[in-house]
Amino acid sequence: MQLLIAFGTDDGVHLNNDHVGMAKEFLVYEFSDRGQTLVERRQNVSYAGDESMQHGDPRKARATASVLESIDVLVGKKFGPNITRLLTKFVCVVVRTDDVNTAIEAVRSNIDAVLEQKEKGQERKHIVLQP
Repeated sequence: MQLLIAFGTDDGVHLNNDHVGMAKEFLVYEFSDRGQTLVERRQNVSYAGDESMQHGDPRKARATASVLESIDVLVGKKFGPNITRLLTKFVCVVVRTDDVNTAIEAVRSNIDAVLEQKEKGQERKHIVLQP
């Protein structure tokens, strides 16, 4: 098993408090059978995007998705109306915690559920985890 999993953050330590697509950056971890490793920090282009775009605007979903090319799973505290668009490309995981490390452990503990949704392709549903 090998997955690239992105965690939305504003400070590199905590999950951002707004919709995940509004995060300043994404911490990209490679999850494998051996554990997980931080492989990259990606700046979110939609964060600095057009202020006139409302939550749920398809352009926001496209901007977020463009930053997350090659990502399998997107993790955040909140998802907005664009979750339906994001689910066509990613497994979307809502984690009820502020801490990125706690979110990583919650995903690791529930990796079978994540893999099950990944296999469903565009029929996938989001996952909510309570660490």
